[in-house]
Parts: sequence; structure tokens; C-alpha cells
Amino acid sequence: MRQTWRWFGPKDLVSVDDMMQAGVEGVVSALHHVPTGAVWTREEIARRQSQLAQMKDGAPSGLRWEVVESLPVSEDIKKQKGDWRAHLANYKTSLHALREAGIEVICYNFMPVLDWTRTDLAWRRPNGATCMRFDLVDFAAFDIHILARPGAAEDFPPDVVEDAGRRFARMDDETRATLARNVVFGLPGAAENFTLEDVRAHLSEYASISAEQLRTHLIDFLSEVAPLAQELGLRLCCHPDDPPFSLLGLPRVMSTEADYRTVMDAVDLSANGITLCSGSLGARPDNDLPGMMERLGERVHFLHLRNVHRESDTVMGSFYEAEHLGGGTDMVALIGAALKEEARRRKAGRADISIPMRPDHGQDILDDLNRKGQPGYPAIGRLKGLAELRGIMAALSHPVAGAGAEAPRS
Repeated sequence: MRQTWRWFGPKDLVSVDDMMQAGVEGVVSALHHVPTGAVWTREEIARRQSQLAQMKDGAPSGLRWEVVESLPVSEDIKKQKGDWRAHLANYKTSLHALREAGIEVICYNFMPVLDWTRTDLAWRRPNGATCMRFDLVDFAAFDIHILARPGAAEDFPPDVVEDAGRRFARMDDETRATLARNVVFGLPGAAENFTLEDVRAHLSEYASISAEQLRTHLIDFLSEVAPLAQELGLRLCCHPDDPPFSLLGLPRVMSTEADYRTVMDAVDLSANGITLCSGSLGARPDNDLPGMMERLGERVHFLHLRNVHRESDTVMGSFYEAEHLGGGTDMVALIGAALKEEARRRKAGRADISIPMRPDHGQDILDDLNRKGQPGYPAIGRLKGLAELRGIMAALSHPVAGAGAEAPRS
């Protein structure tokens, strides 16, 4: 498993030097400043490659841009409206440019309107660390009383609706404004932070689009871009919905193993693959992450390793970003399944033996609390997670692990 690190570019408060000291092997990045739907030019791609190739003192970093996250799919493509055909052509042009630059793995998502949703971006833990959190009651208070979406109350259990009403009544104006900003924070690293009016406008356009229709649009998109990716030797990998259940009345189509299987079967090419995000998928109690890695592993092109603590056994429920080994996903079993998949690939002679992974998110600890970096992407919290994941990988890959309980003695 190739150890990578997400970097948002020169404005990222976690620097190239920080990545070097973390001991990562490759970089995950994107051109967040390029408007969604526009072409990623060879010049812009080369500029990002050169930015991460140097440390602060000008010394070469030796790091390469190995995974794109994300080459965004425009709302027009998702809805098949407006400029969607032009955006599709631009997407194909960008794939050509990325391949010419030597980048082979491209992560994307097909989530309508918002790329992820949390109600608190810095929720305090008992040890003083902070993390991101999704509180169902807070979200219901936003949806029903702040956004005032028609019919919103019908999408929540009656007890949640009642609790949301009481909680909203206790909020002052500043608390309500903070909650709204958190929910509509938008794409990490992008300039696309939505206002409430923006969200309402997008929601109105999705009112007539069912989950079945959105899935059809995803398959249409993949039918166009996956054959090209296959021809170019690229690996596309769709990120799951985050969280993996419907919010704001919007359709969700990549939340379960069955969702992935349907889309992979519809466009049955090896280039049409998966970003297996253990945090996003792990927010549902019915998603078996180690099992998904075992069953879908042939098409897993990218791994996000993080953990969440679910606060209920319901599909739609509250959760927070736990430590990498502290949530509901058995990370040892998941990494073990990934290593087994790599062994299968090695035996089959595949070129993509090593699956790139990154320590996703992490709690803000130590100097992260002063740095105030990109929410969910602290330096030290991710380094701690990477160290833990690296330890599991080293242990499971050691000859002793295959020798049973009898370890050699000195």
C-alpha cells in the first residue's frame, strides 16, 4: 500500500516540508482554483507538479503528484442540464492532459450540491482534541428551521423533529450562523462555498431528479469517460457519498456495496473503479468495510483510511471523526484485506499492485489546534493516523504474522 498525503497546494498550511517529514511516498492533490467544468491545462498541471517538487529551501522533495482528488464532475453533468456536454468534453480533455503528465489515478464523486456535510468542524473531545462531527439533531434544526426547506420535517423521525425544534429555539443568532456555515462549507480547498440561496437554488433543480435518474446520469457519464480512461491507462475511482444517506431531500447513489456493484456492472471496465473511503462508508452500520475490500477489491484503485464513531445503529444517525483506530471500522481487518488484494494482484501480474492510500482526516491535536488548517486535514493528527496505519501494515506484512502464534525467541 503506497502511503500518500492530501495537499491543497501552496496555500495549504501543511507544507511540502511537513509531508517530507511525515515520510509519505506520494501526493494527492487537485487544481482547486480551476472552475468546475473547465479544462485542466497541461500548464496548470505542470505548475502544481513543480510546486510540490521543491522544499522551502529549494531542495528537491522527490515527491510526485500521484493521485488526483478530485477532478470534479460539474452539477450540469450530474443533472444533464445546461453546459453538461461541453463540461463532459472538457473532462475528457483534462484526462488526456493528466495522462501526459504521468498521473494515472483520478478520484471523483457524484454527490449532488455538497461534497460532504458536517454540523461541527471543531468538536471538542474530552482530551482537548477537536474533530469534525455530524449531529443529526443539529442538521435537522438547520434543514427545518434555518434553510426552511419545504417538507424537511417529513425526512426525519418525529423525536428528532421535536429535539431539533427545541435546540433551534435555544440557539442565538451567532450559533445559527455558525451551523449554517458548517453545513454548507462545500468542497475542501475550493472557493465554492455556498450561500443558503445557492443551496435552495440547487435543491430546486434536483427536485425532479430521483436516485434512479441520478444513477443513470452517473452511468451515462462513465460510459463516456471510462472507455477513454481504459484506453489511456488511467484508473477512475468514485468516492462514496459523505455521509452515505440522503440529506436535504437529495438523491444518493454511491452509499452501499450494492450501489458500487450496480455501477461497476453497468460499465464493466477495470478503469471504472472505487475510492474505498472507510470513514464515509463506515458512517452506515450496514456497510462491512473489510468484506467490501474482499469482494470489490479488484476494482479498488484508492483507499481513504479513517474512522468514525457512530452514535446509533440507524442508517441516518449522528457520528464524529474518531481516531484512526478508535471508531467502528476494524482497521486491522480492512488493511489485512487490502494486503491480500495486493498479493492477488502480484500473483496475477497486474501493474497496479500497490494501492495508494492516504490517512484521511484526523483529529486536531497539539499544535494543530493553533495552526487552524483545512478542517479535517491537520498535520499532526494525520501524522498520528499514518503512524498507526503504517504500524498495522508493517506488522501484518512481517514474516512473524504468517507464522502463527509461535514467534521466534532470542
